[in-house]
Amino acid sequence: MKHELHLGDCLDVLKALPENSVDSIVTDPPYGLSFMGKKWDYDVPSVEIWKECLRVLKPGGYLLAFAGTRTQHRMAVRIEDAGFEIRDMLAWVFGSGFPKSLDVGKAVDKLQGNEREVVGKGNPMKSLGTMHDDNWQSDSNYNVTKGHSEWEGWGTALKPALEPITLARKPLSEKTVAENVLKWGTGGINIDACRIEHNEPKKETTRKQRSAGWNSDNCGFDSTKNTTASANQLGRFPANLIHDGSDEVLSAFPDAKGQQGDLKNHKREIISPNGIYGKQPPRKDAIARIETDKSAARFFYCPKTSKKDRGEGNNHPTVKPTELMLYLIKLVTKPEGTTLDPFMGSGSTGKAAVRGNFKFIGIEREQDFYNIAQARINHETSKPKQQTFDF
Repeated sequence: MKHELHLGDCLDVLKALPENSVDSIVTDPPYGLSFMGKKWDYDVPSVEIWKECLRVLKPGGYLLAFAGTRTQHRMAVRIEDAGFEIRDMLAWVFGSGFPKSLDVGKAVDKLQGNEREVVGKGNPMKSLGTMHDDNWQSDSNYNVTKGHSEWEGWGTALKPALEPITLARKPLSEKTVAENVLKWGTGGINIDACRIEHNEPKKETTRKQRSAGWNSDNCGFDSTKNTTASANQLGRFPANLIHDGSDEVLSAFPDAKGQQGDLKNHKREIISPNGIYGKQPPRKDAIARIETDKSAARFFYCPKTSKKDRGEGNNHPTVKPTELMLYLIKLVTKPEGTTLDPFMGSGSTGKAAVRGNFKFIGIEREQDFYNIAQARINHETSKPKQQTFDF
């Protein structure tokens, strides 16, 4: 079985799956925002659904579930109430979000019958009841208008620029992570498979042993040779931030040059190793850590879904990029393991699983979306496979 698709209510289908049978769950469930008036988005998944997810997941297996910023708390609490351990929250940051905000000034003017001044022509694509960056608002004729009340420039929402992803784990069945990994193949996160590439050259230093906890994974010194002052050559340690690589997001990150300055003959009065207060010998010189990229290069980046990635006839309103879903699957699933998506939608998780040579179980209630998912996953299955992991 490479992929197994089910049409039906996820609670019914989950109850028919054997317990402790999947390695991970990676899903983009309803956010409970009534998005575009859709009935399937009226609420976040129930505790009962998450309990069934817990049952079918192997001990130590991870759940990654997207959420909306307004209802992330409800999503996380229900996942926790079902018996999961909340381990972290990832943030997918993007620059293409569009503000869905009421123009309070215009609403006040309409209520009071005030005239609004026409100051230009607007973009028809931006006259959807949202507030513009310049605080003016297009009317039905695409005229850009401006009022003069004290509420001009006020709105009701911020521009969406991130989506939270809850990272949760089913409690271990064994005493330690090591024992659990050996028994079930679950419990850990695949760090090396998800490291972030960098172009920082390897640098040497004569500086002596750093304090405990400073190691190559957090871009410090090699704890064995004690001479490497650069980031791990396998790649940077994966973080709980993911971004879309857009200019808007990159501009929010400062240049990373000189994050660690030169250390030259610093003298400090500190407690010496034998407990006597006094002057320590000066630290040896160490070269600065200089990076050529912005600090956003430290994080995995994946642009929003392209038309090609979405595919022909895919009208699902919340399609996630395949490469983003593949990164998340790799993070929490052993090679060729089974990942489950109980809210399959148009099949982005399944498409990613096939691309990464994972087994996949998908569940979708809506017939139209199920058909789209089936077509996308089958199309990905027919493509030549590339080696995903490098072990």
